[in-house]
Amino acid sequence: MSTENEGTEVPADPTAPSAPATPPAPAAPPATPPVGQAPQQAHQPAPQPQHPPQPAVPPAADAPTQVQPTVPPVPPTHAPAPAPEPAVAAAGGGAWPPAPPAVPAWGEPVPQLPAEQAGPRKRSGGLVAAVLVAALVAGGIGGGVGYWAAQREDDGRGSTTVSSGEAPASFKREPGTVAAVAAKALPSVVTIQAKSGDAQGDGGTGTGFVYDQEGHIVTNNHVVASAAEGGALSVTFSDGRTYDAEVVGRAEGYDVAVLKLKEAPKGLKPLPLGDSDKVAVGDSTIAIGAPFGLSNTVTTGIISAKNRPVASGDGGGSNSYMSALQTDASINPGNSGGPLLDASGAVIGINSAIQSTGGGFGQTQAGSIGLGFAIPVNQAKTVAEQLIKTGRPVYPVIGATVNMNDKGEGARIAEQGAGGTEAVTQNGPAAKAGLKAGDVITGFDDHPIDSGPSLISEIWTHKPGDSVKITYERDGKSATTTVVLGERTGDS
Repeated sequence: MSTENEGTEVPADPTAPSAPATPPAPAAPPATPPVGQAPQQAHQPAPQPQHPPQPAVPPAADAPTQVQPTVPPVPPTHAPAPAPEPAVAAAGGGAWPPAPPAVPAWGEPVPQLPAEQAGPRKRSGGLVAAVLVAALVAGGIGGGVGYWAAQREDDGRGSTTVSSGEAPASFKREPGTVAAVAAKALPSVVTIQAKSGDAQGDGGTGTGFVYDQEGHIVTNNHVVASAAEGGALSVTFSDGRTYDAEVVGRAEGYDVAVLKLKEAPKGLKPLPLGDSDKVAVGDSTIAIGAPFGLSNTVTTGIISAKNRPVASGDGGGSNSYMSALQTDASINPGNSGGPLLDASGAVIGINSAIQSTGGGFGQTQAGSIGLGFAIPVNQAKTVAEQLIKTGRPVYPVIGATVNMNDKGEGARIAEQGAGGTEAVTQNGPAAKAGLKAGDVITGFDDHPIDSGPSLISEIWTHKPGDSVKITYERDGKSATTTVVLGERTGDS
């Protein structure tokens, strides 16, 4: 039976002050709605089950006293009888309108009219009248009866209470599902609160994850930078436990920082680290963090690109670039420093930046538009180990100053370095490889270079001492050379 209630008529109120002078002619129930008139219900009512004949309802007190012989029930193969005449169906009295049919109790079948009220017309009218009454009742009580009608027992006297099914006592999440990965990873992800040491007490919220059982937490540098000098840091686990923390080391260029819990609890579970070099476009990703302060938020997506040269951090620092993993998993301000996981739950990156419709990178922009960027974990691991060991970052360098503004044709070695110094350091890696001012570097190993930032981001994916092949152009001619990367310690 339909659960819709639009356009359904309601029986007339017998106490209404006015009535038509003569009763309207009874409407014969058409098999289909008249042309141009919408049906009252969206669906046809379910066929009424056949039941044994019900005992006649006693007539009202003022009904005629003669008793008509009971007519045997019509076999199911007979056609339904038309409705009784209204004047006959009204028990006693000739006033119009007749009393509305009594609405049956919830869950009870529609009562049949007494045999003596059926009149001289054929018996088939009783069944149609019952159907019409049922339709009016359905319209009056709305959608509830639709569900009840589908669930009641065949005898029409089923329970009036509809109970929902019981959920399984234990619903298992299969290994590898997002729910299973998130449940395992969340206890090892923390929300970081940073407050500066100045009078304003500025700070913010970020994310980090457990790196080892000694209590080291890996996050972004820009998450903790405001509290690094005389500020306060605290980390909160997914179960609500909060611990004070301190900065072990920061690398502004890599946008990586390592904290340590001052009183690390026992039983810490470090997140497993994956291999970001083996990540492929299309691989599933899971990001965990505290976007806009909403801790323990899990979002999913895929790796949508690799080796994106992106300014890391908040976009305001200079010489802070990464060859990023791009993901469409929702990342927002507050996700910074949180893990980007693969489908197995291993960390493949550290969420660091987003791009907004405003055109800038960083966490100062608006919400996610599906362009998030993570520091590859292979690079982050190297930096974290160095910070834990010495407290200071070490950067690989080529010993040349490149133009950071030109894009599209490569990374051009500047004519002059900062402060009037030489653009190519004497006896440095670039000079030893034969590079000169004005050369345009177009390739770094197997990766194309289209700008200064893209060159720096590729250099920083390596370690000091690595040998790399560089493709460059000079006077319109292309050439290659091998550079052994040097090193620079610290951010100054």
